[in-house]
Amino acid sequence: MHASPEHFDVLIVGAGLSGVGAACHLQTERPGTSYAILEAREAIGGTWDLFRYPGIRSDSDMFTLGYSFKPWENAQAIADGPSIRSYIHETAREYGIEDRVRFAHRVVRAEWSSADARWTVHVEKGASGERVELTCGFLFWCSGYYRYDQGFTPRFEGRERFAGTIVHPQHWPEDLDYTGKRVVVIGSGATAVTLVPAMADRAEHVTMLQRSPSYIVSLPGQDRLAQALGRRLPAKATYAIVRWKNVLRMLLSYRLSRRRPQLMKRLLRAGLERQLPAGFDIDTHFKPRYDPWDQRLCLVPDGDLFQALSRGRSSIVTDGIETFTENGIRLTSGQELEADVIITATGLEMQLFGGATLVVDGQEVDPAQTVAYKAMMFSGVPNLALAMGYTNASWTLKCDLIAEYVCRLLAYMDEHGYRQVTPVAPDPSQQLSSVVDLKSGYVQRAAARLPKQGPRLPWRVHQNYFKDVRMFRRSPIVDEGVRFSAGAPAEERPELELVA
Repeated sequence: MHASPEHFDVLIVGAGLSGVGAACHLQTERPGTSYAILEAREAIGGTWDLFRYPGIRSDSDMFTLGYSFKPWENAQAIADGPSIRSYIHETAREYGIEDRVRFAHRVVRAEWSSADARWTVHVEKGASGERVELTCGFLFWCSGYYRYDQGFTPRFEGRERFAGTIVHPQHWPEDLDYTGKRVVVIGSGATAVTLVPAMADRAEHVTMLQRSPSYIVSLPGQDRLAQALGRRLPAKATYAIVRWKNVLRMLLSYRLSRRRPQLMKRLLRAGLERQLPAGFDIDTHFKPRYDPWDQRLCLVPDGDLFQALSRGRSSIVTDGIETFTENGIRLTSGQELEADVIITATGLEMQLFGGATLVVDGQEVDPAQTVAYKAMMFSGVPNLALAMGYTNASWTLKCDLIAEYVCRLLAYMDEHGYRQVTPVAPDPSQQLSSVVDLKSGYVQRAAARLPKQGPRLPWRVHQNYFKDVRMFRRSPIVDEGVRFSAGAPAEERPELELVA
């Protein structure tokens, strides 16, 4: 006799910022719901526990990256990694989430049965590789959008010849000592602009080597409005006001970039001219070939990158890489950068569902052949939601809304006796596009593997918090994009609906 797998109403995959937040919403809004959190690693925190490189920090302000239900009370609006990790742990403790987490539980396969109206989730436990099965009525995936086991590193000619140390920021060695050494950071994104000023004080010199520039903007590390209001108002009131102020600021920045890109370029350049030394070659090093918000803007708190460049402890080189050499990197121009340590801040590898395989009624799901429904579910895939944040604003803003909606959806299904909810694809005549609209390298590399979106609701993915508040909190649960059922016999199961 084989014991039945342990069953839960909801299984949450991932114990990072979005997974802990999802659990808090479940406990608050659906206190009778049974759930567990499956975490592949040995710790809570997700991104903020994995990344340990010098200076690791948020690239969004914590009044919007923080949870809607838990005010951020630290003075630093642009927070460092350890502070964010502590915030997540504190939230988990306050809501009793820690006891619900099953660590070293990596989901490798999830199989949906319409006959049983449940998922069977296959889990690999820790280093032993022991396999266990759990079942649930609803699967809530909160594992982010990138591979945790490896970052992206392009092939560099001559890499094996380099006599120094090569490090990818995603896997930073605890014992790396760069004191008094020459460091080259390859990259121009958020990680690179964080590393350069963070390493400059200890290293002999830090060079940021970029193939092409990114847009970089400086914001105060502390929010002046929050400081002023905090002296007069309770923490919750201050948090709510500053949160909405920052949401509006991000939305206006995005809209201006889309509608008046040339004006936005001039504003960004004016900011650079105020921060950088007179005569600095802005056109070469800080003038991207794309429009603002085609890729995410890089945020530097209090202009720390520009200060490091001004002090001469760091520099920036814009050039291609011809080959690694024994002593450093030879550039396309013929110049050689000498280095003791090379940091490949070259980006992420996108990966939905943590690399797990999804199967619906015996048919394997190709995410690229599905259409996103309300930016959180996928055509033909029942009883599954994905917490996916914004590309033009803070991640948690949208994940909070999605968690609220999942609670609404579950309540509706309970009230009407439904056991299955399945999104459907729009009419084939509708033009589809990628669910992520950025032109960043990590997105473009994964474009062929990503789900699609339609031209209108409920299949359109907004990058607009105000529209999403309306959709997730107030839109009808029943619309043309979903089908509900109480559970169909095998001969009546719908075919898995995919897109061409």
